[in-house]
Amino acid sequence: MTSLTKKIEISGVGIHSGLPVKMVVKPSKTKGIFFKRTDIKKSKLIPATYDNVGETLMRNTTIGDKNGAHVQTIEHLMSALFIVGIDSAIIEIDGKETPILDGSAYEFIKKFEKNVSKSNCMKKILVKKTIIANRNELVRFMPFFKRIKTIILNHTIWRHGNGYVKLSPNDKGLFIDATLVYKDKVIGTQSYSCELDETKKSKDNFIKNISRSRTFGKYSEWEYLKAHGMGRGANENNVIALNENGDGTLNKLYYKDEFVRHKIIDAVGDMFTSGGFIFGHLESYKGSHALNNLVLRKLFSDKSNYEIIEK
Repeated sequence: MTSLTKKIEISGVGIHSGLPVKMVVKPSKTKGIFFKRTDIKKSKLIPATYDNVGETLMRNTTIGDKNGAHVQTIEHLMSALFIVGIDSAIIEIDGKETPILDGSAYEFIKKFEKNVSKSNCMKKILVKKTIIANRNELVRFMPFFKRIKTIILNHTIWRHGNGYVKLSPNDKGLFIDATLVYKDKVIGTQSYSCELDETKKSKDNFIKNISRSRTFGKYSEWEYLKAHGMGRGANENNVIALNENGDGTLNKLYYKDEFVRHKIIDAVGDMFTSGGFIFGHLESYKGSHALNNLVLRKLFSDKSNYEIIEK
């Protein structure tokens, strides 16, 4: 179990509401990452776990009760906590969204990495069987009205109907192969791989080559979201905005393939809702937060699919 040596205060705005939000990440002696909504009276701790994910339609991961105490867009923060090795923390937050900061995991990592207690490594979750989650499954089990909402707010689930996320055994760590396929020329088909083990080398590689990659979207979609009360905290500093034709961006890229590198950040954050270090090969083809969550739910649905090694 590893926590912080002191509390860390982080302020910013929520990417959808555009409202100021303050977050205090506190050391904890209880294993697990928990959120607490300080703006809601008598709010209980909200576990940041795969089985407490309540919504993924807005291209982010939300935990808790969508109609009550919940927290949106936890994936970048969860990715940062995993990379620095923190598996125990209580996160007090005075709004429903984590601060977007620069739209990546980098600023979170920089705030945490020099304040990590030296303790035992986090538990390992060894994938024993191959598990596949595909987009057709997501659609098939959706209630009718949720399907309609999905068409309106996240039509890519239909456009990329052959997308999938697959977990298979790998005893050396978490190896991720991610591929994006977009009609937009500036993205096109992009692939990127990342291997995370328990070495400093893999951590440093993630921080140097992946952690700064920002979230992205079309400028036309951005305008639509803002008109419907969403995306109001997005700006040229925290979101890569594709132009109307999709053949360029309105702001400068850090890497030509920054889009798929950001998907690695999302995948790492989502996998950490497992509560430990997934040892497996994660293959993501046109993946999504919904598919990341579904593959974890399928993994943990049968104890023969995995083995847990506590340290």
